[in-house]
Amino acid sequence: MPTPALLISVAALLPLTPLLPVSTAAMRGVASNTAEIPPVVTPPPASAVPPNTPQLPFEKYVLPNGLEVILHEDHRMPEVVVDVWYKVGSKDEVAGRTGFAHLFEHVMFQGTKHVGEDKHFEYLQKAGASNVNGSTSADRTNYFEVVPSNQLELALWLESDRMGFLLDRPGFRETLDNQRDVVKNERRQRVENRPMGLVSKVILEGLYPAQHPYYHEVIGSMEDLSKASVDDVKGFFRTYYAPGDATLTIAGDFDRARTKELVEKYFGPIPAAASAPVRAMPPVPTLDASKRVTMEAKIQQPHLYISYLSPPSFAPGDRELDLIANLLANGKSSRLYRRLVYEMKIAQTVSASEESQKLSSNFEITASPMPGHTVEELLTVIDDELDKLRREPPAPRELERAKNQLESDTIRNLEGLQPRAERLQSYNYLLGDPGFLGEDLRLYRAVDTAAIQRVAAQYLRKEDRVVVTVDPNPDAPIMGRVKK
Repeated sequence: MPTPALLISVAALLPLTPLLPVSTAAMRGVASNTAEIPPVVTPPPASAVPPNTPQLPFEKYVLPNGLEVILHEDHRMPEVVVDVWYKVGSKDEVAGRTGFAHLFEHVMFQGTKHVGEDKHFEYLQKAGASNVNGSTSADRTNYFEVVPSNQLELALWLESDRMGFLLDRPGFRETLDNQRDVVKNERRQRVENRPMGLVSKVILEGLYPAQHPYYHEVIGSMEDLSKASVDDVKGFFRTYYAPGDATLTIAGDFDRARTKELVEKYFGPIPAAASAPVRAMPPVPTLDASKRVTMEAKIQQPHLYISYLSPPSFAPGDRELDLIANLLANGKSSRLYRRLVYEMKIAQTVSASEESQKLSSNFEITASPMPGHTVEELLTVIDDELDKLRREPPAPRELERAKNQLESDTIRNLEGLQPRAERLQSYNYLLGDPGFLGEDLRLYRAVDTAAIQRVAAQYLRKEDRVVVTVDPNPDAPIMGRVKK
């Protein structure tokens, strides 16, 4: 479940409707899995799913060139979503070559051999598209458009054309240089000129060793973006943007037989890659000791960030930590909100989340004190509540509330076609089963209070965490800096 710091989209650059928001609890994760890498976890065995559990009907098949196709029909509205996921993200970049995945998210909208400069959006706007976007995370890159049903062929042609003919466009070097500058400007907006924009980098470098795929930010560094050559970028594209490293999901109002013909027509001729990407599985990261980093930034109030390494998406402990985040800080009756904000009145804000990813996740608690109070006061109370959770299990009624909230958020999120396409994609990447929704919800329901206590004791330890505090300083950069 990626955070905004780890999920970058081009929504701000588009003239169309912005990217639909997806809650972390509802999305479950946007990390990728590949045939070349052994999956992090084995999907649990099939089990009886209660009859009232929502399902996402689908058909999945694979073209000879390796492209996975997932079809989800819904004829209630005359619209259709075309959603392409590539199994490439910032985790696939190497030192000195960061930011490539996000750079391509921008380049892919600028035209191909058959689509002129900036014509991609123009064609879709004139066709009545209601939402067009792309985003990059540590684990995957996606592109999608929501169009009227009778414009499905246009959307499939555009997606297939940039998969097969992006590098053949005239003036690719000029496009690359232009989008390199766009990404640099986006970095200035999202990092250099954003309050506490440096915090994400500090946390990642505190949690992961330098050789780990999650050590660097998705957006990359200015230095790496500046020195990336055309050959470097083209090599990255040829390695990762091939049919065998992608999944096409079509959701909405379409004729299945006709849609399969169109998929074959536009994607079938794209050749498979000469070789599959080689992705080595990194060692499971661990923290040998607690780390404390003190920062300062041009802000009004101090901030506190507490981060713990946690299990990958769907690994044992991941669901429990989702529920623990809910118990701690979701709603006015949650433990930390009740104590810090309502009873003691020493915090302005408090939040908790399990940010699930493919290789490793991050459980994070953030808080900001009220004027006249300190982050140390907040940290003391937070540690007290975590100690309670480690010492004794929550009341069954408290856990039931957390389960109900998570399930209702999940089901509410699935009202739209595009979130449903993303859900199918996510399950397919991580577990190889697009239809895992019912079993996923059943496994959440099966978590008991003893498991909550056990997982809290295992992963939320004072000895294994990164604590970052940010103090106000009008002379510091707005993005922040680490105090010497």
